[in-house]
Amino acid sequence: MLFLFHGLSLFIILIIGLLAIIWPPILYTLVLFLPVYAIGVVDSFQKRHAVRRNFPVIGNLRYFFELIRPELQQYFVESNHSGRPIPREIRSVVYQRAKGQLETLPFGTQRDVHAEGHEWVHHSMVPQSLEAKDLRIKIGGPQCTQPYSASILNISAMSYGALSKAAVRALNLGAKEGGFYHNTGEGGISPYHLQGGDLCWQIGTGYFGCRTKEGNFCEKTFAEKAKWESVKLIEIKISQGAKPGKGGLLPGAKVTKEIAEIRCVEEGKDVISPSKHTTFSTPSELLDFIQKLRELSGGKPVGFKFCVGRRSEFFGICKAMVKKQIYPDFITVDGAEGGTGAAPLEFANSVGRPLDEGLAFVVDTLEGFDLKDYIKVIAAGKVFTSFHLLTKLALGADLVYSARGMMLALGCIQALKCNSNHCPVGVATTNPQLVRGLDISDKSMRVMRYHHTTVKAFVDILGAMGYTDTTQLRRSDVFRRLSDGLVKSYEDIYPSIPRGCYLNDVDLPEMPMDLLAAFKSSSVDSFFGKV
Repeated sequence: MLFLFHGLSLFIILIIGLLAIIWPPILYTLVLFLPVYAIGVVDSFQKRHAVRRNFPVIGNLRYFFELIRPELQQYFVESNHSGRPIPREIRSVVYQRAKGQLETLPFGTQRDVHAEGHEWVHHSMVPQSLEAKDLRIKIGGPQCTQPYSASILNISAMSYGALSKAAVRALNLGAKEGGFYHNTGEGGISPYHLQGGDLCWQIGTGYFGCRTKEGNFCEKTFAEKAKWESVKLIEIKISQGAKPGKGGLLPGAKVTKEIAEIRCVEEGKDVISPSKHTTFSTPSELLDFIQKLRELSGGKPVGFKFCVGRRSEFFGICKAMVKKQIYPDFITVDGAEGGTGAAPLEFANSVGRPLDEGLAFVVDTLEGFDLKDYIKVIAAGKVFTSFHLLTKLALGADLVYSARGMMLALGCIQALKCNSNHCPVGVATTNPQLVRGLDISDKSMRVMRYHHTTVKAFVDILGAMGYTDTTQLRRSDVFRRLSDGLVKSYEDIYPSIPRGCYLNDVDLPEMPMDLLAAFKSSSVDSFFGKV
């Protein structure tokens, strides 16, 4: 678009010049055209706005609509969105924080506090003062020799290839400046991940970056990369919320020669990850694989990510932990509301358990088997604001991931072109002409500021509640208004269970029949349960 604009502009000037030889008055048209061209030149060379940089002159229309009436901009961005859009108030918060703008709002509360679904926390008459630096979380259980001190907010899994090289570099530099970590996504570690920021290396079913030519896991390649200084954690991706039970897809249009080399796949062809791992097929084998990766990495924290589906499967994993005395250092719980540009509509809308329900179940199950002290829980799924962060920690998570929040901080405008390689702001594309619009130095600072201000806001809310540490948060601290004005706390909605109550089949807590059946049918030797 950039080259088209300048080429067309110069062509018009040339035509006007030639016509002026025949009819000189036509030169007056330059009085109108040259200012427009000047705007285009300024747009082409400024680095703050990717839309204007990639689409000179016409890109300003977005900001014009946003200026005169925010609802118009919302309409143009979301009119073709088949799913639930990100509310404008949330997008505004992310943009303001990323840009370092004033966050206060005129006329106060932006939502109906009496509406169904409204959530809030109670404050204290004796608020506390604390610093964000006091809220680091140690990841690493008793079998980990290189534990990692993590921020409570980090970058969720987004692969190079799905995101542009400029976007990946900006995210990693932001993580470096802000002191938080960057999940690589299942696409492997690219050169653009190695900008000095801490990494969580995600290993998916395709084993990209550590696979043989046949697509199987390669211990030698994994061991070499896992010991890199930047790699702080290793995450085995079993499933993701947007498409649980289905492998990843990278369209062939995005598979450049470089990406093919990084992933060990063929250039220009669709990359379809298998739906399941080939290194393990039972709960016990999963734990053996975790232990192997921990040894091959030199003792770094190893965990797994999944979206909760059949609860008997996680019961089986916990039973295997108790039996084998092998523990993952962390478990990432993804919700069905997780996002991606590579999920079929039916999977995105109708498969998998929502984050809050899945998170509460995982935390309760770990408590029931008396395993929570060994394992940190990470929540992932539509986390944008400090209040979102607080609600996940209240449910029992120790820290969270954010993907779409970080993308908005990068400059994503929800153009909904993630799966087409035509992202207009250079975030989710490998087209070099579009990638050019994303200025790495500017966007990395936006990512850092978004993280910093969100964590700071979380700390302020925590202090207003009278707390000094995240471990003080309880489900009883968060309230939700249900239908007919009924108010319940998270503890009422997701009741906690006694620690250690699952350690035998006799002294079980009262539980719904379907959950009891899932517990009793679970097995350490099969994800399908007892036969």
